[in-house]
Amino acid sequence: MDLADLTTLRLGGPARAVIDATTEQHLVEAVRVADEAGDPLLLVGGGSNLVVADRGVDGTVVRVLTRGIAVDADACSGATVTVAAGEPWDGFVAHAVEHGFVGVEALSGIPGSTGATPIQNVGAYGQDVAQTIASVRTYDRYDRRLRTFAAADCGFGYRHSRFKAEPQRYVVLSVTFLLALGDLGAPVAYGELARTLGIDVGERAPAASVRDAVLALRRGKGMVLDPDDRDTWSAGSFFTNPLLTPEQAEALPADAPRFAQPDGSVKTSAAWLIDHAGFAKGHGGDGVSLSTKHVLALTNRGSGTTAGLLDLAREVRAGVQQAYGITLVNEPVLIGCTI
Repeated sequence: MDLADLTTLRLGGPARAVIDATTEQHLVEAVRVADEAGDPLLLVGGGSNLVVADRGVDGTVVRVLTRGIAVDADACSGATVTVAAGEPWDGFVAHAVEHGFVGVEALSGIPGSTGATPIQNVGAYGQDVAQTIASVRTYDRYDRRLRTFAAADCGFGYRHSRFKAEPQRYVVLSVTFLLALGDLGAPVAYGELARTLGIDVGERAPAASVRDAVLALRRGKGMVLDPDDRDTWSAGSFFTNPLLTPEQAEALPADAPRFAQPDGSVKTSAAWLIDHAGFAKGHGGDGVSLSTKHVLALTNRGSGTTAGLLDLAREVRAGVQQAYGITLVNEPVLIGCTI
């Protein structure tokens, strides 16, 4: 099987073996057997954050297909919701909104599996999963045992966690969220979303309305999967928003976005840097291009290759470096390839 069949970019060569793990026990056993045999291993959930080399993977691919959502809720403490790693993320968000669980509604429309969300500390539109995660249950491949980490021990940061810091060590088995109960979503923290909802930042709106607004915004940027829309044949945002020193931020043009961070750093917009470095929507060729809707997504137009996509990524990264002295960092995981 080609990894192109398992990734949202629809790129990547063959795997030597593919195992479908549908239970936690099967998942742990498949990983353990591969490790004991010294067999290279790639875990694949929704495939939305992977860029796989054209030559493929010389090893075993384990597809994380576990399912299950367990809820313990009461009016005082809210809902404690444990979600299997293989549950599609947006399906869980829809479930939460439908059942009056508050805190993940602004994360609607993000592709991929629930187990991947703590690794990247997935976030969008003013929310990230670190705000609601209570614990993460894992299999530790180094110590060969099950380990559960409370949120405070997960090392969450901007698009970062202890699981990302040691990418070969932990297999996420399930994620437990602590969510408030109610019809209103969490206070809206993102200006574009607030404007779409017709409220001020910090105000609340019905969670169902927040979900609908986020889905509409994401569709407008080609960030909701659609097999008929090549702008969605991507790995989402290809570069993370840079965190700068105050001095670096001051050196940017006056109209560049700046967002002060609690640690004293300043976050700016990767999309703004790409656009103002001269890369327009649709820039590219040879089967790959920036999305025609959003410059932060690198897309496969149907006849692309991973090599071509990475050439485009290098071109964009070099252009931003030359224009602003800032080196963009890729967000997707690169398998068998580099930029």
